[in-house]
Amino acid sequence: MAGSDTATRTASAPDTVKILIAGGFGVGKTTMVGSVSEIVPLRTEEPLTTAGLDVDDLVGIEEKRATTVALDFGRITIGRDLVLYLFGTPGQQRFWFMWNDLAIGALGAVVLIDVRRPESSFAAIDFFERRGIPFVVAVNGFYGQHPYPPEEIRDALALPGHVQVLLCDARERESCRDVLIALIDQLIASVV
Repeated sequence: MAGSDTATRTASAPDTVKILIAGGFGVGKTTMVGSVSEIVPLRTEEPLTTAGLDVDDLVGIEEKRATTVALDFGRITIGRDLVLYLFGTPGQQRFWFMWNDLAIGALGAVVLIDVRRPESSFAAIDFFERRGIPFVVAVNGFYGQHPYPPEEIRDALALPGHVQVLLCDARERESCRDVLIALIDQLIASVV
C-alpha cells in the first residue's frame, strides 16, 4: 500500500502559482519574463508610433521601440512540485485597466523598478498594497549598474520593512530566478 502512495505522489501534477511582474513603462518587465521563462514567452508587444508621442513619456528610455499592449506570459519550474506562471503587466497608464483582471488568482508580485525613474513604479506599489497582494521590489540594474543600495531605495520609495528590496538584472536568468525564489520564500513564510 505504501508503494501506491509513492506512485500517486510522483504522478500528481505540480502546484502552480500565478505571479505578476509589474512596474512602470520601460522598466524591463518583458525582458524579465523572457529571460527567466523556460518556454518561449507569449508577448503582446507592438511598435511605438508617432500617435503615442503625446501619451508615452520616453524620458530616460528614448531607445525604446516597442511596448506591451496586453501582457507577457512565461513559465518557470522552481522544483519538482512547483511551477510559476508569470504574467507581465503592461506599464503604460492607458493599459492599467487590465491589471485588475491580471491580478485575479495571483499569489504575489514582483514590482520591477528603474532607479533612473522610480516614480514610474509608484502605481504598481500602490496597486499591490491596496489589494493586499504580497510583493517584492526588484531593482533592475540597467547597463549592469546599481548606483543605490537597497536600503536607500527602500527609504526613497517609503516601503515598509517587510517588503524585500532586491537588486537584479532583468536580462540575466539566474538573477530573475533569485528574485522569484525570494518572493516564493516570502509567501511560504507568511503562511507558516
